[in-house]
Amino acid sequence: MSKVQTRLVAQAVVLVAIGVALAPLTSFPVGIAKVNPTQHFVNVLGAVLLGPWWAVANAAIIGAIRNALGVGTPLAFPGGMIGAFLSGYAYRYTRNIFAAAAGEVVGTGIIAALFSGLIFAPVVMNKTMALSVLVLSFLLSTLIGTIVALIALRGLQAAGIIEL
Repeated sequence: MSKVQTRLVAQAVVLVAIGVALAPLTSFPVGIAKVNPTQHFVNVLGAVLLGPWWAVANAAIIGAIRNALGVGTPLAFPGGMIGAFLSGYAYRYTRNIFAAAAGEVVGTGIIAALFSGLIFAPVVMNKTMALSVLVLSFLLSTLIGTIVALIALRGLQAAGIIEL
């Protein structure tokens, strides 16, 4: 494995660890969902630092571990992975952290919330929830996590750790 691959794996592992370790502290239930701003923080960092596929893989791994620990629901998968994907591609094609942030917010707060409420929850979980509440809770969660991620990225840039 090359140094670059090793660095990517190490960064991904650290982001997954952050996502899992902080989940019990930052997750809160909203109906059939347990929203988690830390997931969206990790998504934006992963999208910018690692790229879209790494960010999606991180979201899937964090979702699986959160579910195994009982601090997540199956909605963690579409809720985390769709935002990570759009955030990663938005950053890849613009090299702008605000585009990455917008991708996360639109991907999770709107697309994933609608997909979760209209298709995923009724089919996979056999449950329903008011769509307006699901969209609002996903939006609130992703906005909090995304804002913290933008602050963290600017801090890493100011410290000379990353170049944006």
